[in-house]
Amino acid sequence: MTKLSVNINKIATLRNARGHNRPDLLQAARDIERFGAQGITVHPRPDERHIRYQDVRDLKAVVTTELNVEGNPTPDFLDLVREVRPEQVTLVPDAPDAITSNAGWNTVQHQDYLRGIVADLKSLGCRVSIFLDPVPELVHAAATTGTDRIELYTEDYARHYAANPEAALRPYRDAALVAQQLGLGLNAGHDLDLDNLAYLHQHLPGLQEVSIGHALICDALYLGLENTVQLYRRCLSGIKN
Repeated sequence: MTKLSVNINKIATLRNARGHNRPDLLQAARDIERFGAQGITVHPRPDERHIRYQDVRDLKAVVTTELNVEGNPTPDFLDLVREVRPEQVTLVPDAPDAITSNAGWNTVQHQDYLRGIVADLKSLGCRVSIFLDPVPELVHAAATTGTDRIELYTEDYARHYAANPEAALRPYRDAALVAQQLGLGLNAGHDLDLDNLAYLHQHLPGLQEVSIGHALICDALYLGLENTVQLYRRCLSGIKN
């Protein structure tokens, strides 16, 4: 079964817009789990413009499924992870001023650097995933770092899905097959939604987890949060919406 981890960054963005605690991020996480999500994802950034470091600490105490913390492994980020010890850490090479993640790691160039980070995080008991573009060479290099999983960056798939789903998925399928051969677990995320998720799930071998935030929260404005989480779960179950 492919698990759904809901990224709650956008809920924190809404909360921060007024400077109070509405919506309540922790209650939202509890409810999202109750509605059927199998994980909660957060991506704290240095400016704390949405998820704050304290949010990560607080979420660790209330999340009962899996807490996935994404980010660039800066010293501050690594200190936070050492303190919180989430179930999964996803390493993302985003710049401090990035609006959103927009590229995966060059695991060939940063192989030695990532190897040290991965070993450190695994010593804490965290599962480690490396955010990656769907390039077989990069998957091979990722495997040498000791990472448990890779997360395929799916923006390109989402952009080209409507025109030609098969062609859009092809490089992701090729990368997934390499990951399977190398014994790597497989996650996916970025711009996945109710239109393109089911096809990805049906045709991407070995997919263990998807992380979805922006589209899911946007859909929830019209469909309701509980209904939306369950619709995304249906996409991952083979049941037609």
